[in-house]
Amino acid sequence: VLPVDLDPSRIPRHVACVMDGNGRWAKQRGLSRTEGHKAGEQALLDVLEGADEIGVDWFTVYAFSTENWR
Repeated sequence: VLPVDLDPSRIPRHVACVMDGNGRWAKQRGLSRTEGHKAGEQALLDVLEGADEIGVDWFTVYAFSTENWR
């Protein structure tokens, strides 16, 4: 069910997301990078579910960069 103030004609057909900061988020909380990535995965699943519920057709996720190898 769409919120009453959400105009369906303004919902984008395609949304892109750059996953960034999961390792830093975990470090700030004294957690392992793996725990940060698990939390990021759950957050992404929540966002995908919400996007699907409001009618977003396409969702692109950029989740890895070779820049992380530095």
